Amino acid sequence: MTNTPRTELPPLHIERVEYDDPRARELRARMDAEMTAVYSLGRAPDEPVEKAAARDAALAVHPEKVRATLLVVDPDGTALGHAVLYDRRGEWEVKRVIVDGEQRGRGIGRLIMAEIEAIGRAAGAPRLILQTGDRQPDAVALYQKVGWTPLATYEPYITTIPQSICFELVLD
Repeated sequence: MTNTPRTELPPLHIERVEYDDPRARELRARMDAEMTAVYSLGRAPDEPVEKAAARDAALAVHPEKVRATLLVVDPDGTALGHAVLYDRRGEWEVKRVIVDGEQRGRGIGRLIMAEIEAIGRAAGAPRLILQTGDRQPDAVALYQKVGWTPLATYEPYITTIPQSICFELVLD
């Protein structure tokens, strides 16, 4: 039996950055493109303008409500993963979790979620919540693997994004 040498991957670390950090913006733009393809987003010709606007509003992140923006970066500063902690009417909502497609499977998602949990605990949040979609089985698997439990779909997703799957992590 031959031993195949393992290629060591460079160490990763987490940076807290401003919401408008260019690397964060780039990852969010890639996420938008990926989700548009996965869910065929964009207003279909027969979709009412109001419905598309409500969906877009539900997914929007208002920078003044961002509690933290995280990046997982490699040693040269390249952002490989991203997440935001958001104030949704007093709840601590995790939004915009993405791992660069070529970097998936390296534990970056678990690293992001552990840091999100640490921030929430340190700040005294009773729980964290998040919304994902039914066409993102890898995201659902990650959240379940790191201890999040299903939660009834909450506003504003109930009517605007019916394919939502929601989770919570109780921190108390």
